[in-house]
Amino acid sequence: MQESRTSLPTLTVGAIGVVFGDIGTSVLYTVKEVFSTGHVQFTPHNVHGVLSLIFWTLTIVVSIKYVALVLRADNNGEGGLVAMLTLASSAVADRPRLRHWMLLVGIFGTCLFYGDGVITPAITTLGAMEGLEVVSPEFTQYVIPLTLAVLLALFLVQKKGTAGIGRFFGPVMLLWFAVIALLGVLNIASQPRILWAVLPHYAIDFAATHPGITFIILGAVVLCVTGCEALYADMGHFGKQPIRLGWFGIAMPALVLNYFGQGALLLAEGHEAVKNPFFHMAPDWATLPLVGLATAAAVIASQALISGAFSVTKQVIQLGFLPQLTILHTSVRDTGQIYMPLVNWGLFVLIALAVGMFRSSGNLAAAYGIAVTTDMLITTVLTFFVVRYAWKFSLALTIAATGFFVAVDLLFWSSNLLKLVHGGWFPLAIAGAIFMLMLTWRDGRALLYHVLQDTALNLKDFLQSLFVSPPTRVEGTAVFLSTDPDIVPNALLHNLKHNKVLHAQNLFVTRCSHEVPWIGLDKRLEVEPLGHDCWRVLVHYGFKNDPDVPKALALLAGRGIDLNPMTTSYFLSRNIVIPTPGSGLMPWREKLFAYMHQNATGTAEYLNLPSNAVVELGGKVEI
Repeated sequence: MQESRTSLPTLTVGAIGVVFGDIGTSVLYTVKEVFSTGHVQFTPHNVHGVLSLIFWTLTIVVSIKYVALVLRADNNGEGGLVAMLTLASSAVADRPRLRHWMLLVGIFGTCLFYGDGVITPAITTLGAMEGLEVVSPEFTQYVIPLTLAVLLALFLVQKKGTAGIGRFFGPVMLLWFAVIALLGVLNIASQPRILWAVLPHYAIDFAATHPGITFIILGAVVLCVTGCEALYADMGHFGKQPIRLGWFGIAMPALVLNYFGQGALLLAEGHEAVKNPFFHMAPDWATLPLVGLATAAAVIASQALISGAFSVTKQVIQLGFLPQLTILHTSVRDTGQIYMPLVNWGLFVLIALAVGMFRSSGNLAAAYGIAVTTDMLITTVLTFFVVRYAWKFSLALTIAATGFFVAVDLLFWSSNLLKLVHGGWFPLAIAGAIFMLMLTWRDGRALLYHVLQDTALNLKDFLQSLFVSPPTRVEGTAVFLSTDPDIVPNALLHNLKHNKVLHAQNLFVTRCSHEVPWIGLDKRLEVEPLGHDCWRVLVHYGFKNDPDVPKALALLAGRGIDLNPMTTSYFLSRNIVIPTPGSGLMPWREKLFAYMHQNATGTAEYLNLPSNAVVELGGKVEI
């Protein structure tokens, strides 16, 4: 764990800069959206009720569910939906049908992360820029162009890495939380009675008096916890203690003070402040600097989502649900700093589309909640299986630990369904499209595997017959990459057919991906001698490891296998997939899989093979 190498205060400041960016900027739009719906009559009693709902939503969903319960469900120190999914699915490995459906639900939750990754940068940056309208109505026409310009600049710097500016994230977010807390205190001082909203009585009374209105506005209230998944997702980077300390010591107090300050402002100024209560909290002279600070905080929140999208995509590729994509490392020191061009610019196009379509943070708020609440619900359901089957708690205790949170999540989720036609469809459409791509890739790979298996030769039997009358041996080492360790790689057959030679040493290497985050170097390789200077090698990786076959094979040095990089060649089987009518996938899915297969990043690049030592041999395969 990183806690042993880095001091707790340093980790806590780092967590403030990365983990709390999204939830920290929710003050820009949450209160505004609750009252701008027009459903809540503007009375002191209702302001207290709404503020009480916000406070107890933060307390129940973030403090109790995520910080107290979900952070305990670590997968070898790692968090996030993928880590939770693999932990839960491993716990029910003896129930294949349940595991199958759990994987599908979990992968769909991962797809929703991309929908969230599109909405978050759009709504936070727009929300910050809309502060210009408070400075002067003449600035309204510049809000969207400036929003797009800021986002474009953010996506342009991704390829250069964010390590340089990343060191400023923590201090900037600390300043942000200090400023929003100060604004809250200044406004609470004029209306201290707003502090009574901390009592659950006000939330309960409001819900009992206006049950229909409460159900409707829950879709806006839940905006105060957008970004809570980051507390769990970034656990592997910072550890549980810094995240808990950052939440209870800095983020939550600042957020609560600011929300109550906005409530105090509404009590003092009434309808005049409803249009944008956050920016109306500041004195006139401070509004423009506050817009600048809010924009910086929005950029940091967006950066966390972009980096998260890179990390999640890499993990999903390792689990076999997406084709290999180009992954560039932007930091020599930190292997977690990666850049994926396709993901980067795909996100930017969708974010620009969201800004152009919805044109305001208020409109985007209608699209926001449904992806967040669905992910929250999926996390709670997966937590149930972890508590029940991985931790072996009794059914009654498991239901007691997770049942209440399922009910809360369902309440927020069902409220957000009301916004489906007003924009909620947008992140669901993004998630649905990515989910379809993932299932097509998974099913297409399975179909291709079975087709190849039908014509495959057993490796041991083939080598035994081959050495009855062995071909000419040439100096050097041949490394044959194969997806199945038991069959003869097509590249070997083509090499023997066309070149009619066999190398002095031959390694048959298969990369094995596992549903754990990390696999150490001591467990990286399994080696089995096959005779005649041939070996079968299994290379094991977790879903957060970086595949590097040459580096892994260097570990063979102490096992009697001498690998000289200058005389080692890597032979890859490159199959061209031809869709054909038949009993496989639907025709359009076969064509889509063939396209994905053709345009996937080459195996050589993905496995970090030296480009001047790779030989690709293959043919056409009909599916």
